[in-house]
Amino acid sequence: MPKRLELLLELVPQARLIALLINPNSPNVWIEDVHAAARGKRVLLPILKAGSDTEIDAAFASLIQLHAGALVIGDDPIFTRRRDQLVTLAAHHAVPAIYYSRDFAASGGLISYGASFTAINLGIYAGKILKGAKPADLPVQQPATFELVVNLNTAKDLGLTVPPSILARADEVIE
Repeated sequence: MPKRLELLLELVPQARLIALLINPNSPNVWIEDVHAAARGKRVLLPILKAGSDTEIDAAFASLIQLHAGALVIGDDPIFTRRRDQLVTLAAHHAVPAIYYSRDFAASGGLISYGASFTAINLGIYAGKILKGAKPADLPVQQPATFELVVNLNTAKDLGLTVPPSILARADEVIE
């Protein structure tokens, strides 16, 4: 999450207030890390909470009232299920947003940075479980590969120029 904030600030350096959208019903154990990163960058980081469609709409209304310069979308399955709604609202309100999965950028979101789901071989876990292993006995596998995806069409629509430093690090650039 701190890396997402850093990337967003590199893309929208004039932003002094960046909102963070979270699901209040999830643990969100990384919030302190993001707050620390925001303080280090001298950026205000209000938290917007949404756990349903209507709460997402309300969060975007709050985002506009706050005059947020950008938005970080927290990792949460509820946001994955509402990907199109989030991407559409960000475009409608012309808010630069960073997401946690390439699917968001592929669907019209500006930028994503997160674990590469193709690099995480979940099939190995499934195979071990099907062979009788207890899920609780399997080690937790942390992602080792992360991917950065940039949607240049969305950047153009938002009037943003993607810095060469981001394009050089991008695993995928959507044109």
